[in-house]
Amino acid sequence: MQKVVGDPRKAFITGNEAVAWAALAAKAEIMFGYPITPQNEVMHYWTRLAPKYNRKFLQTEDELSAGFTTCGAIQAGKKAFTATAGPGNVLMQEPFGMAEAMRLPLLAVIQQRGGPSSGTVVYSQQEVTLTTFGGNGEGHRIVYSTSSHQEIFDYVIKGFNTAWKYRFPVFVLGDGYQAKMREPLEMYDPEDRGIEMVKPYALVGLDGRIGETREPQHLCNIYSLEEELYEVVLKIAGDYDAMTPEVVEYEEKECEDADIIVVSHGVVSRAADDAVKILRSQGIKAGYFRPITLRPFPQKQLREALAKSGAGKILIAESSYGQLERLTKQELYGETVPIKSLLMPGVGIVDSDIVNKVKSIM
Repeated sequence: MQKVVGDPRKAFITGNEAVAWAALAAKAEIMFGYPITPQNEVMHYWTRLAPKYNRKFLQTEDELSAGFTTCGAIQAGKKAFTATAGPGNVLMQEPFGMAEAMRLPLLAVIQQRGGPSSGTVVYSQQEVTLTTFGGNGEGHRIVYSTSSHQEIFDYVIKGFNTAWKYRFPVFVLGDGYQAKMREPLEMYDPEDRGIEMVKPYALVGLDGRIGETREPQHLCNIYSLEEELYEVVLKIAGDYDAMTPEVVEYEEKECEDADIIVVSHGVVSRAADDAVKILRSQGIKAGYFRPITLRPFPQKQLREALAKSGAGKILIAESSYGQLERLTKQELYGETVPIKSLLMPGVGIVDSDIVNKVKSIM
């Protein structure tokens, strides 16, 4: 495939545009989707750009179909992806669960909106639980939470590679603010950064005869025997645990001597970063910790940050009603440090919100 970006260049675009450009740069071949705000423009820009680079698009009759057609294209060896939000994310959990069971390298971009139900079409961080632990059964997935347009571009490219390298579905978790607002970023072709893109390959319809020249694929998502399912789930869990140290990502600042560590993710971490700088300038020893992978969660790294700092408190700041808080408490089970929270579901958090909260609890 031809290069998409050419020489690295600055752009001032929306997050949804960044998704489309990154998918093109990552050599994605086809997108399947169904309209839902705030991810609509991912589809719009993809359909505008894709024909110029001999890529494809299919709008399906609903989100269920979009998810399942993505799974089908992947089995045929196509680098396929989808994007959705809110109620569409709910509907796609069935095909996402199938992708977990069949170890399909699916990539989905989730631009979070508010709930419950259809909620608001604008913004929230209220799809964390659904995206990290959605699906029926005990499937395994990788979830990157982005905080900027540059990260959207970077992690869409990385997400394709992670999915095809490890054969787990990958989610790039953005939000309505990132989807709609414009900000500068640098676009590039991965090869120019020394990033070798993992080539897709067919999972079904392979050459040869089963039992003679090749083994069967066993792409199953249903099992008749309890013992068989038991072995499969343990095998997948073992593969996931072995992969985790290579995939987990986080960002940490000013934690060495922190009295309180502010934990946040996604776009809220931008406010947290500024808040920690302000607090430090005022003599309050605050630290910043951001999980980039919400799953696998950087549990070990957060525990180490607590241990080396001796921080007496954690503040979790999020634009949801405790979804990151529940996830963090689950991962920190056994720690005795008090955990406070700043929960503003569906509302943007700015640095002063975090500064005032920290001052009120210190």
